[in-house]
Amino acid sequence: MSSLPTTDLFTDRLVLRTWSPDDLGAVLGGTRLPHWARDFPAEGDRVIAGFTAEHPESLGAYGQRLITERAGGLVVGSIGLFWPPSDGVLEVGYGVVASRRGRGYASEATRAMVAHGLTAPGVHTVCASVELTNPASVRVLEKAGLERWNEDGTTARFRAGAAASPR
Repeated sequence: MSSLPTTDLFTDRLVLRTWSPDDLGAVLGGTRLPHWARDFPAEGDRVIAGFTAEHPESLGAYGQRLITERAGGLVVGSIGLFWPPSDGVLEVGYGVVASRRGRGYASEATRAMVAHGLTAPGVHTVCASVELTNPASVRVLEKAGLERWNEDGTTARFRAGAAASPR
């Protein structure tokens, strides 16, 4: 997958860009870059940077990206698909820093990333899991158009695309 070209994904207000070596190095090294929101990176972004460093293939066309505001160019979070697919299913994960929450960015970015993921060869479903104690994230997935298809009392699973058997 890493040999596939990457292309920025654009929404009305956001650009979803593959992590640059500078962004990745700065997050891992604990330094700040001027094009970041004041509270980027959040803990989840640091986790994804570490994951990406260990799995460079996750920077491919269907991998991990930074969420950037089109208007000002500030990085405000991260989003990505966890490659490779398992039986035609990819999982999406996302996070937006606290200073930019409540603006619909997470739903907007998730909607674009899910649509992009469904164009990957052999992928028929994009899914996400969320803890029920995080109602804001549940709402993000609902607003992004994913359907809730399973829950176990603590976690809800959402999906988009062709019907898939529960995992």
